[in-house]
Amino acid sequence: MRWSELYVPTLRDDPADADAASHRLLVRGGFIRQLMAGHYSLLPLAVRVRAKVVEVIREEMGRIGAQEWLLPAMHPAEIWQKSGRWEVMGEEMFRLKDRKGADFALGMTHEEVIATAALELSSYKQLPQIWYQFQTKFRDEPRPKSGLMRVREFTMKDAYSFDLDQAGLDRSFDLNHEAYTRIFRRLGIPAIPVQASSGSMGGSASVEFMSPTEAGEDLVVHCTSCGYAANVEKATSALATVADDASAPTPEPFDTPDTKTIDDLATQHSVPADRQVKTLVYVLDGQITLVLMRGDHNLVEQKLLDLTAARTARPAQPDEIREALGASPGSLGAVGVTAHPVIADDALRGRTGMATGANKDGVHLRGVDVERDITVARWADLREVQAGESCPVCGTALEVVRTVEVGHIFKLGRKYTEALGVTVLGPDGTRVTPIMGCYGIGVERAIAAIVEAHHDDAGIVWPTAVAPFEVALVAVGKSDEATDQAVADLYAGLRAERVDVVLDDRAERPGVKFRDIELIGIPYRITIGARGLAEGSVELTTRATGETTTIPLAEAIPHVRTLITTP
Repeated sequence: MRWSELYVPTLRDDPADADAASHRLLVRGGFIRQLMAGHYSLLPLAVRVRAKVVEVIREEMGRIGAQEWLLPAMHPAEIWQKSGRWEVMGEEMFRLKDRKGADFALGMTHEEVIATAALELSSYKQLPQIWYQFQTKFRDEPRPKSGLMRVREFTMKDAYSFDLDQAGLDRSFDLNHEAYTRIFRRLGIPAIPVQASSGSMGGSASVEFMSPTEAGEDLVVHCTSCGYAANVEKATSALATVADDASAPTPEPFDTPDTKTIDDLATQHSVPADRQVKTLVYVLDGQITLVLMRGDHNLVEQKLLDLTAARTARPAQPDEIREALGASPGSLGAVGVTAHPVIADDALRGRTGMATGANKDGVHLRGVDVERDITVARWADLREVQAGESCPVCGTALEVVRTVEVGHIFKLGRKYTEALGVTVLGPDGTRVTPIMGCYGIGVERAIAAIVEAHHDDAGIVWPTAVAPFEVALVAVGKSDEATDQAVADLYAGLRAERVDVVLDDRAERPGVKFRDIELIGIPYRITIGARGLAEGSVELTTRATGETTTIPLAEAIPHVRTLITTP
């Protein structure tokens, strides 16, 4: 490819609205342009990178015996209604009606569709199966941001496994886990596999692959000693033992005027936050529910959803709270409450001498014995783990890392095969419902994650495996017949060796060419000029290190070939 024929609209300055390094550099480098919020056009350079990312994924899926499909992007409502997710998906699903008034959805994911396709499976002898596709997905993301990292239209590689039993699913899950590890290593994405919530997907196990970046919105709890890692939606830690005062024979009320928060009670009445019971009021599937946390702990709402399997959940409104408990937020508690279910975090087990609201404005209770004075329907781990708490496995202080999800794998179970009526004839002649797994990678987000992990002040530093070009060839100095011929021969020789090379033949100053090559992140640059040719040499610059070496012209092609094929 000659640069003079290539469309690369690089920009001198950063885009004003870019809030992530990948967003800034992909726009500046002429890879992407925004059509509207959450929707991006991929320009020629990005298409080249995307094709290489897809090929890496395709190769690794092939290694585990997966077969490629292409499923429809628009789905009839009835298959989503059968699985129960038509309502669960809520406002994030794009919905539409055809001219006859029938309901459809633009696919966020394809479990229902692939299960419908699996209705043609007839015998256990056809299992296991791993089917995958690259397909556009749509999500009515309320806050699209960070370029390709959080969008409303994107390409997903999603795979689905069908097995006869749990042992088969475990094997398929492990195969995909291993494939994902290889994929992210080849793409140059640092990915931490972490325990995660299955959310609306359902299933018994879920692992996210999380890549550290300050632009991410997900927090991962990580132990650098033993390797324990979990999304905050799933993470636990070992809490230090708290020495409590003895409880009073019965909770004692005390006046707390102008006390509305945990901090108010701590500063105005000398009750430390870790000796308070915080009462949150939620509406779960239409039912008022009290959720109790230690005063200095935060609720992870996803843990509550996973525990209760609630289809709808929201914090109660002030008027609902007053009607249910007779007080306003700031004076709420669960002592004596029997009309509404109470769920308590495990950190409150056995706690005595605690303080909580009295369900009377301006009044709190002290001397509360949580298990004696509160009717707790369910105990569970509901709190958010904080940095510095002890690892639940080895006791080392935990780190909390900001990340972006680049892959997610689930053990779905039989939720979708049962809902859609998928069965096969088992070894004993009875009908058996296959068990499923699901495995996803966002292609454009993977591109952004690569840039987040590989960039510097000058621009992108693409790993060779996914770079839009592996080598840039630049002639400097005055043009003469000998230089032109050497450039032409080197360009033809690299192409003959299947090196992905771009010849920068623009009528620009060398500095402009060098800056553009650095900005778009081509791994290697060969600079050729009359002075070097007189000595039979060219210069080779490595983008990742900035190192420039002089090599003999006759050895340039095999030298570069070795560089780009060495893992």
